[in-house]
Amino acid sequence: MTTDYNVIGEQYRVGRQQAWRRHIEFYTMMRLIGNPAGKHVIDIACGEGTYSRALMEAGAASVIGVDLSETMVQLAAAMEAERPLGIRYQVGDGRNLGFGPQFDLAVAGFLLNYARDRAELEQMCRSIAQCLRPGGRFLTVNASPLCNFPSAPSFRKYGFEAATPPELYEGAPITFTIYLDGSQFNVENFHLSPATHEAALHAAGFHDIRWHKATLSPEAESMFPPGYWDDFLSMPPIAFIDCYR
Repeated sequence: MTTDYNVIGEQYRVGRQQAWRRHIEFYTMMRLIGNPAGKHVIDIACGEGTYSRALMEAGAASVIGVDLSETMVQLAAAMEAERPLGIRYQVGDGRNLGFGPQFDLAVAGFLLNYARDRAELEQMCRSIAQCLRPGGRFLTVNASPLCNFPSAPSFRKYGFEAATPPELYEGAPITFTIYLDGSQFNVENFHLSPATHEAALHAAGFHDIRWHKATLSPEAESMFPPGYWDDFLSMPPIAFIDCYR
């Protein structure tokens, strides 16, 4: 992974407050998850624990959050210490999680888009599949393989921009610049086609693969001027994948 979250961890935490993250990404993800009551969940690439906390608050039986960045795990653990929910956080690599089939649900926010090629993507997908019980579900949001970023509208008014080569190809870098008040930081992802994603998931033992579009929360529709979200929703820069082991 080229992006060092040990360096940008605090900025990333602040960046999660951007409106699209709450009213599109988080809203869509939680709507797709549905009711997690009684489920044992692993949150991969958990960051500062946004989904871990939401799932525990929604009634999950247990949640383990895993992230490659020690800084992000420390931020998540600090929030757990401040308001204990019973979540366990640990440093771990999504390519080699090391868990047996003990979870009913695996969620991952922005993990697969760090794979540089199909082999690395398959490595991630197999590692996740091995964590799930038969019939377990995997739901993830990533930079969208369906979005033609070179011809996409500007996302600057939403707080970020995407820079890519003139034509996307397998493994093409996508550099997101996230703008904060008085600062900015970059995150590098890689483009792999929808077909490559589906092939990697199938190879890992997943089936019933479904793609979901980003949706806007009803709250945001009333908070922002008419048409404000049109550029984001006309060619969404994020996509959701849902599948079962």
